[in-house]
Amino acid sequence: MAIKPAYVKKTGTLLMERYPDAFGADFEHNKDVVEELTNIESKGVRNRIAGYVTRKMNNPVEA
Repeated sequence: MAIKPAYVKKTGTLLMERYPDAFGADFEHNKDVVEELTNIESKGVRNRIAGYVTRKMNNPVEA
């Protein structure tokens, strides 16, 4: 089953909005945080969300 990019982005954005201080630039740390804050059981989905959050934390876009 494919992982929808929209699901990853929505979930990652929601987590970053609700818990802005919980995430950092380290993928391993973000992976653990995503596991704690969500009930996602799939390792692949968890890693995709953690990777998305890590990319956003490393490259913040200033508007």
